Amino acid sequence: MKIGISGLGLMGGSFALGLKKNLQDVKITGYDRSKEHAFEALKLGLVDEIADFEALKKCDVIILAVPVEAIIDSLKNLKDISDQTTIIDLGSTKEKIIKECPPTIRQNFVAAHPMAGREKFGPTAATANLYRDKIVVLCDLEENVLFHTDRAIEIFEALGMYIAYMKSADHDRHAAYISHMPHAVSFALANSVMKQEDPKSILALAAGGFKDMSRIAKSSPDMWSDIFLQNRENLIEAIESFQKELKQAKELVKNADEKALKEWMKSANELHKIL
Repeated sequence: MKIGISGLGLMGGSFALGLKKNLQDVKITGYDRSKEHAFEALKLGLVDEIADFEALKKCDVIILAVPVEAIIDSLKNLKDISDQTTIIDLGSTKEKIIKECPPTIRQNFVAAHPMAGREKFGPTAATANLYRDKIVVLCDLEENVLFHTDRAIEIFEALGMYIAYMKSADHDRHAAYISHMPHAVSFALANSVMKQEDPKSILALAAGGFKDMSRIAKSSPDMWSDIFLQNRENLIEAIESFQKELKQAKELVKNADEKALKEWMKSANELHKIL
């Protein structure tokens, strides 16, 4: 099987390594708009060859591991592919991407969101086991030809992933609360501390809690700004919900209401019975 990957950073590079590790007779052609990233990916052995975007159209499978707005642009440039070519995206939003997919290739396009990642980015961040034992959400499969759906599922299962199915609108709302809003909170936390504390104080006092909560603030601004804007209505709703909880915490502390504060914290503890 010949697989083309557009975007050779953390997600695309890890996908390539996972394929090499878990599938036989796979040839991987890579493309990245950054020549530096492309050269680095080839040097690291993430891909077998580097080519331009047009060359990916000759592959059996095309993986779009680029920011979500770039996924839409890429789909518009794939309107002339064979009906036997499967396109899979790895974007964190789904509804707009699906709506913007050209009708002529909608049956080829499998909309996927692997729930995997790290705060690091670029080809050097790639790891062969990034996707193993993680969930991948596949959306609106009723619009796909079974041939492409089965091929996508086969690839994700080879990577060791568990498959979940969801409507794209539901996916985007859930993702706003579980993934996108936490990233916004982490970025806000990092900015608020940086504006108040000098670097020496941060190094001296920052312990596990701060490091855990601010870790994902190191994520790629190019990728996450696109995600925030593409899913903005759901994200605004999620941020407002978070602000409501933060406001409640502020009032409980302000009023020194210890009993209510403990109850508020206990209700949050319930989350770990689910996770």
